[in-house]
Amino acid sequence: MPERMDVLVGDLRFALRVWRAADQHNTPVVLLPATGRTAGDWDVIASGLHGERPVYAVDLRGHGDSAWPGRYRMDLFSQDVIGILDRLDLGPVDLVGHSLGGLVACRVAAAGQGHVRKLVLEDIGFPHPRPPGLPDRPEGELPFDWHMVEQIRPQIDDPDPGWADIVGRITAATLLIAGGAASPVPQRHIVELADRLADVRMTTINAGHLVHETMPAEYLRALVAFLGE
Repeated sequence: MPERMDVLVGDLRFALRVWRAADQHNTPVVLLPATGRTAGDWDVIASGLHGERPVYAVDLRGHGDSAWPGRYRMDLFSQDVIGILDRLDLGPVDLVGHSLGGLVACRVAAAGQGHVRKLVLEDIGFPHPRPPGLPDRPEGELPFDWHMVEQIRPQIDDPDPGWADIVGRITAATLLIAGGAASPVPQRHIVELADRLADVRMTTINAGHLVHETMPAEYLRALVAFLGE
């Protein structure tokens, strides 16, 4: 079973789910979830990884048990994760991100501070502008701050023009896991992202956007093979 860990970065507290390993010296895996998802979203994948390496799943700001500060920008998410990695003092990690978590992971890897050994990006493409649209707020209590969606969705719909530079600065070996034709993410944008990365492998698991949730066994096989190369 995972442990709960709190990490303080500046004046914000972040909640992590941690799976210890018999050998804590093996490269840790850090998992970043999608918009509106929490660290618990990774439980099945983390349970399949933690036998030989420690695993840390993060509640991003505005999600789960982490702080909900009311201010949300893509660069703040990445600064938070870099701060968490600095506080944990793990050395280079294998960083895995899904959807929003993948975009954040790109920024962390591009920062060039020696935090990332390998990078895994689940069903994200190179960002392109798209028609703006805010989804309807679900009814009831949410496990995330709706203000986060209101602030982050426009940044995804109208992406930072600096993304080409961000992706160009990623030197870590990277695995792109595409969700195939059932995903709302244009798969050609994933191919474009692959073309822009320096050291990349790409695989398609025809599961739609929620690859690790829908087909966890296939996802784990691809992930373990890549991380073990």
